[in-house]
Amino acid sequence: MHCIAFGQWTTPTEKHVQDLEQKENRSMNKIRILGGVAALSLTLAACGASTDTDSARSGDSGKPRIKFVINGNLGDRSFFDSAYAGLKKTEKDLGYSLKVVELGSDRTKWASGFEDAAAGDDYDVLAAGTVDTVDLVSELAPEYPDKKFWLFDGSVDYTGKSGCSNKCANVYSVTFKQNEAAYLAGFLADRLVADKSLPGSTEKNGKVGVIGGVKIPVIEDFVVGFKAGFEAAGGNPSSGVLVQYVGGDNPFGDPAKGKQIASAMYGQGAELVWPVAGSSGLGVFESAVAAKRYAFGVDSDQYRTLTDADQRQTVVTSILKNAGNALYLAAKANKAGTLAYGKPAAVGLAEDGVGYVENANFDKLVPAAVRAELKAQAAKVKSGAVKVPSAF
Repeated sequence: MHCIAFGQWTTPTEKHVQDLEQKENRSMNKIRILGGVAALSLTLAACGASTDTDSARSGDSGKPRIKFVINGNLGDRSFFDSAYAGLKKTEKDLGYSLKVVELGSDRTKWASGFEDAAAGDDYDVLAAGTVDTVDLVSELAPEYPDKKFWLFDGSVDYTGKSGCSNKCANVYSVTFKQNEAAYLAGFLADRLVADKSLPGSTEKNGKVGVIGGVKIPVIEDFVVGFKAGFEAAGGNPSSGVLVQYVGGDNPFGDPAKGKQIASAMYGQGAELVWPVAGSSGLGVFESAVAAKRYAFGVDSDQYRTLTDADQRQTVVTSILKNAGNALYLAAKANKAGTLAYGKPAAVGLAEDGVGYVENANFDKLVPAAVRAELKAQAAKVKSGAVKVPSAF
């Protein structure tokens, strides 16, 4: 059992998150994020399984208690770390206490671990994320009607026809319109490779790559949006967008496989690669350095979260799914008694639920004219003038 005592920063994982917060505070370059603060996609960490990382403060008298059950591990420098950062912020700002349970990368242990976490009487709200926990939340929420369940990046069936026997009356779920942010990623990618804008660009075929964790609707939503944006910018997605999936037993926690796929894509002439595969994507940045090419980050500002200086320089921008922000806002509304349980919520560019990062590296690598075009496209998506196709 691997335990984290929140507030004491006794483990490398927590130290990493604290370092990120301190680094952000010290930064001389203001990180400007269109679509919200950095935060999501379906992701799992590559770390080994650890079952319970409990906060000693979770039982503090009078504090609303959140238990964050992770079907994976902290340390992905992406989706779950973003969600954790948002929940941790509730301790300081809103007076919550936080308890974290990491279920590890062994999927066969998720159901029993989730059931054990739900059976405890040490929480008021159980938070979980990704489509992999939808069935678990649907099954368990009716068994604990006095508890609240928050599901992010996934949605339950509120009709009562399947899933929750109580129509999920005690469940708040929020999904993200990742296709909208992916559209902007595709638009930017084509502009950069078609115009040979990136420093050191030598490729003439205008190819880019997208690496998904596994072929499921939420990941396909990224791919569909990306291809639409690539085409809107003038590219041919059929020949210009390479798509491959990590797959295997741990599709969102295999950096070595991510590196292998990215290396092959760079070898086929891709100028940049975008991983949508959790911590499997960390291997892409290694490959980008070796190939002297570029990458997009995902779910959080990976220019900020990566620790290797050379890898950071390959990150043109990061396409965000603002999980941390969504959870923080949910906690705020829950405390005020205004959080809407019993019905689904969805957030996109217009709701600051998704977006992309602008920072010093972005300004250095992306020409001003292209930055202006990208902002114009974002405005059109927000207003509804551009309708982005979806895999759903």
